[in-house]
Parts: sequence; structure tokens; C-alpha cells
Amino acid sequence: MLTIAFAKNYEHPLPEGHRFPMEKYGLLPRQLTYDGTATEDNFFVPSPAEVEDILRVHDKAYWQRLRALQLTKSEQRRSGFPLSKALVDREITIAGGSIQNLYHAKTYGCSLNIAGGTHHAYTNRAEGFCLLNDIAISAAHGLDKGMIKKALVIDLDVHQGNGTAEIFAHTPEVFTFSMHGEKNYPLHKEVSDLDIPLPDDTDDETYLSMLYETLRILRKKVDPDVIYFQAGVDVLASDKLGRLGLSIDGCRQRDQIVFEYAHKYSIPVAVSMGGGYSKHLPDIVNAHANTFREARKIFF
Repeated sequence: MLTIAFAKNYEHPLPEGHRFPMEKYGLLPRQLTYDGTATEDNFFVPSPAEVEDILRVHDKAYWQRLRALQLTKSEQRRSGFPLSKALVDREITIAGGSIQNLYHAKTYGCSLNIAGGTHHAYTNRAEGFCLLNDIAISAAHGLDKGMIKKALVIDLDVHQGNGTAEIFAHTPEVFTFSMHGEKNYPLHKEVSDLDIPLPDDTDDETYLSMLYETLRILRKKVDPDVIYFQAGVDVLASDKLGRLGLSIDGCRQRDQIVFEYAHKYSIPVAVSMGGGYSKHLPDIVNAHANTFREARKIFF
């Protein structure tokens, strides 16, 4: 069964002027049901993450200040968002959705969170539109509960997964792989277990062949029992915050490669949606929808 996490507070927790491209979170489930990729039965409403789950990853002092809306103006600028209770509640729900994603992925082979991929959040600070690191929270939950022995994070957002790399720098049970724009945010990159920085305007053929070969190597090197796939579509040539040169079909083929890899080796895959900032909103929605379409095609 295709399982998709979606909550109403994914949509508009921000004041006017800060919402684009937040509209995609409401449009995507409608697109998926309109084109027949999903029905209402495929969606589940995520429960907020428990405090103990958050504190496996994030410093207690940071969590308490975040929850009390006490981040400084400088910290809020670093996060990219004006802080509010609605925004914090959204992040807690996203993290809960990614925990449930793990359970559903273990049951059905693949599960997807319409939000998530908040890979810039560090143990003790917010960065780049990310307050809590949902992938890290989910993986830490799985490790603590004995659900995971070895996790592989495949982070294909255009921006390096710096927060995830920092969080798991000393956790051999989680292998972090980030393929991202070399000259893109963040200016200071962390050290993942494997980083592949790409030059500006990298095209479909170059990108896809590199990804395919890397996954082939990682199969032998990591041998994971679960994959966390950060499926950002800001790799598109049209993305305002991108710098890479992928087409919409190239982005779809990227997802196909990851899903075929996971399916071939019977590795459950939990997907977080990640970024997407093209000027043309339908391009963002269509590229994200392709991730769900490919998951359905290959797993269900």
C-alpha cells in the first residue's frame, strides 16, 4: 500500500509575504489524487514527534528555547523564517511524519512524507528553513527502538545536508551521502560520509550516470537495512536557488534510479520531499509529484 504523510499545518504557517513556495504542500496532495497516483486511503495524518524523539538528536537547551519561541533575531535570520508557534508545531509534525514513514516503509517497502527533508538543522541551531532535522530524528528513533542496524541517507537536494552530516558525524550506524551543488548554500560544508559536489549547470546525463555508479558502490560498502531519501527538486535548471541543470524528466529519472536500487535489494525507503523553488509553481508541483508517481510505479 502506498502511504503518504500529509497534515494541514504543512501548508501555511507563515505570514503573507513568506509563503512562496509553501503553496506546494497544499497543491501536491490535490495533484496526486487528481491524476490517480493516490486516493484518500493512501494518506495518513502524522502525529507530532515526542519530546524524547527530538532530544535524541537536538540539544535540550536549543529545544527549550525553540519551543518557548526564544530564538534571537540573529538565530531567526539564520533559520530564514520569522519564528512562531505554528511554525514550530509544523516542524514537530513533520518529524513525527518521518518517524511514521519509517514504520510504513518497513511494512510496505516505501513511504513518503509530503514535507520533511529539513537537513540543515543542526543539533543546536536552525539553518536554511530548517528548525528540527526530521531525517535525523526518525533515524535516531529507529536505532533506539532496534528497527535499524545501518541506515543510508541519500540526500539529493541541491544543497548539502550539512545538519544531518553534523548530527551523525560520530554515528557509524548512519551513513550520510550528499550529492549537491559545489558552489551553492551552505558556504561552509560539513563532512558527510560521502560528499559529491557538482559544478554549476551539471546536466541530466552527467548527474544520472554519477548517481547510478555511486549507488552501485554504496551497495557493497554500506549494505543498509533502510534508506532515507531526501528528494529535493531544487536540482532543476529552473530553480531560483539551484545552479544545477536538470530537466524535469531528468529529476524523475533520478527518483527512478533510487527507487529501483532500493526495490532491487529489498531495502525499505523513507522519503522526505525537500526543497523546490522554481519560479513557475506548476514545475515544482509536477517534479515533486513525479517522485510519488515513480514510487507507486516501482513499489506498488
